[in-house]
Amino acid sequence: MFKTPEFKEDNHANKLPVATRILCAIAIGTLGFGLIVTLILADNISSSLPALVQQKLTQSGVQNPVTAVLLNFRSYDTLLEIGVLLTVAIAMLPNSNFNLDIHPDMPGGNRLGSRLVSVVNSAHVNPPLEALLRWLIPMIIVMAGYMLWTGAALPGGAFQSGALLAGAGVLAQLSGRLQFCFTSTTAKLLLTIGLITFVVVAVGVATTTGVILQYPLELAAPLILLIETAATLSIAAILLLSYNTLATQTFESSSEPSVFDKQPSALSETSAPNETLQSQTAEGPKP
Repeated sequence: MFKTPEFKEDNHANKLPVATRILCAIAIGTLGFGLIVTLILADNISSSLPALVQQKLTQSGVQNPVTAVLLNFRSYDTLLEIGVLLTVAIAMLPNSNFNLDIHPDMPGGNRLGSRLVSVVNSAHVNPPLEALLRWLIPMIIVMAGYMLWTGAALPGGAFQSGALLAGAGVLAQLSGRLQFCFTSTTAKLLLTIGLITFVVVAVGVATTTGVILQYPLELAAPLILLIETAATLSIAAILLLSYNTLATQTFESSSEPSVFDKQPSALSETSAPNETLQSQTAEGPKP
């Protein structure tokens, strides 16, 4: 029903000596055990941070304590997270060979062009699947908008909304009808709009309050919503780019034929024996 891409990973761990692997395993196990012990001991330590967040919640512009911490009280952390995601996107872009002639049935294949979304007319589409996605994808987009809007008061926000939008994009590509091109200007804008908006807001409020990312009380709610909206678009684009890069990795690193070309049809498998039998019947038994 869905055309499933193959993911290929170059496992460098098999090239390491046995002693190095054992030392790495011991180091990772020790670190994990230390973190577990730290968490257990930290439960016995009373912290005044939850009470402090609740006390300052009315000054944050939102009603959800998690959103207040991530986008107001500790908004530097979220700014850096968006920057890290953009760095990942920039690092993954060179791995996508946009000039590669990818099999038309390959979902997630990046194609060269100036448009973000292109329609593949030669794709083999499953009609029931396409009909289902016409209903499912709009519902996912609406749910992403709801998660974005409700993040101010309830669990939700930019990361959840961006993941839903990226999932809708993956489903659209798996249908075989739509493909995305991340060399287009629109794609580059979507990848960077989250960080750009965050930085512009941070510098803009500094001219009023004198402190970067310290929002005026009357503008805190709309500014947080603006940042989350832009971050949602960037997160969705980065996740979709990551899927595209991983989905096409097999075709970039291997010169073998496509997995779709390796599957002969049942008709071709049975036609050869039938043709041989018919030729022997027509020629008659050999003396």
